[in-house]
Amino acid sequence: MSTSLTQFLMEKKVVWILLVGLAMSYWVGTDVRPTFSVDETRLDVQVDEERGPYFIERGKPNYLDSVQPFEEARLHPNRLDGRPEVAQEFVWRDEGGIRSYFRLDLRSHFAHWSLLPALVAIVLCWITKEPITSLLGGVVSGALVLGRYDLTGVLVSSLSTTAAASVLVLYLWLLGGLLGVWSKSGGAQAFAEFMARRFVRGPKSAKLVAWGLGIVFFQGGTVSTVLVGTTVKPLADDQNVSHEELSYIVDSTASPIASQLAFNAWPGYIQAFIYVAGVSFLATEADRILFFFKSVPFCFYAIFAVLGTFLLSIEKPIFLGKRMLAAIDRSRSTGGLDHPEANPLSAAELQSPHVPEGYRPNLIDFVLPLVLLIGIAIGTFIAFGSPNVLWAFGIALLVAALLALGKGMPLKDLMDGITDGMKGVVGGSVILLLAITIGGVSKEAGGGAYLVHLLSDSVPFWLLPVMLQVLTIIIAFSTGTSWGTYAVAFPLAMPLAWAVAGANGLAYPEFYMTICFAAVMDGSVFGDQCSPISDTTVLSSISTGCDLMDHVKTQIPQASFAAGLAAICWTLTAFLSA
Repeated sequence: MSTSLTQFLMEKKVVWILLVGLAMSYWVGTDVRPTFSVDETRLDVQVDEERGPYFIERGKPNYLDSVQPFEEARLHPNRLDGRPEVAQEFVWRDEGGIRSYFRLDLRSHFAHWSLLPALVAIVLCWITKEPITSLLGGVVSGALVLGRYDLTGVLVSSLSTTAAASVLVLYLWLLGGLLGVWSKSGGAQAFAEFMARRFVRGPKSAKLVAWGLGIVFFQGGTVSTVLVGTTVKPLADDQNVSHEELSYIVDSTASPIASQLAFNAWPGYIQAFIYVAGVSFLATEADRILFFFKSVPFCFYAIFAVLGTFLLSIEKPIFLGKRMLAAIDRSRSTGGLDHPEANPLSAAELQSPHVPEGYRPNLIDFVLPLVLLIGIAIGTFIAFGSPNVLWAFGIALLVAALLALGKGMPLKDLMDGITDGMKGVVGGSVILLLAITIGGVSKEAGGGAYLVHLLSDSVPFWLLPVMLQVLTIIIAFSTGTSWGTYAVAFPLAMPLAWAVAGANGLAYPEFYMTICFAAVMDGSVFGDQCSPISDTTVLSSISTGCDLMDHVKTQIPQASFAAGLAAICWTLTAFLSA
């Protein structure tokens, strides 16, 4: 069959999938009535004599300026006949003479139809390997499910958020500009040549440098993927390390290591979701943060994921999928860093240096901005509790530009480099913005709430950790976010784990809840890491110059192997709590 005919048949299939998906989405939005429910979360409230009651949320005090009796709440379960006017309320009720505070959160879903927007995007992305069209199809599907026919309004409301603005500033202007300056000054190439002379002796040592930097940048998430990918790519390219290998190492040492070396924003964020009434070891914020760190040894997926990338780096892997093996063989035997039909997210402008005539590249062009970038990110984390990535990249770009000008680079050449760098990440930035949009649409459609409702009924105690793992994998894969999955799953999973422990008379309920906590943590990380609509997945591809779907397809087998080992460990460990 000719290539043109194959392409025609594939495009025809894609059109039909898209039309059927959108037609079903329109039907859901017009004929399917959403199911409403209310989640009740007990709050660990403290009292400020001047400003009144408050609770800690994401590490900051949230004052309860408007609280009303539970019986008068508009989100009272007895008042859910139609769509309530509010989505969240803070209430109190008297319990034995003690005033207890609660947060009521409205949840709604369209049953299994809630998963339709994410399903449309993922199926299209898998078939076409073209993420922008696929994500846009998922956004349109979600808009139809929600009955919002003004697509521009959906996009504008999503793109006008702080998260979207941060993506534009950080990943389009600052990251793109910095990569462009490094390409123009030859700094990245100079660094690669220095490391090659001193440390790198082949593909193995190049991958070990990537793995080691992934451990060092333990802040996790987008910071780690960008820093490690952009730093190591020149080294790995010179040693014929395939982009699939490198993107897997970068992605699999980002969020997994952040849950192991959790001296970052994760504990402060997650502790707000794991309060359970009557559980003494989760009573205060300090108790919950301590509980987080106690769970670290039981985050088996994170351990196996980091170990797996280390073994791949030293070329002693326990298991590799066929696609990854083929990528390794291709790059070593032919020098082909990408699949012949790949469409790398990092554009050609960033693939090789374009140093102006007369300009002499120097190691300092790369090292000084990089050291400042890392130092500011870590310093702001120590000082303020979370890394200020915008400051870090902004100052790094400024210093890189001033260095180039100070060494004699003409201003026109510098601006050409910055412009080329921005061009090189435009496609990835668009994908990130669409990923943010579809994540918000999927959450509003209630996909996560439906899955929790479906799978959180009565289960055997030894099976619950794996069920929580599967549940959070599906939610995170469908929405492309681990932190969003935590917000959905933890408030339901932790009380469920406590109830199951009590119903089964487990001798060590705290130990059992630690296992369930780790399963939710790691299931969310796995789903986020493997999702083609996740920001870290996209950024791992951008920073290493890999085709997005090649990265996804070559990563999933190794990640699934690690997740399977983790499931076995959680099941066996659960029996120890009996």
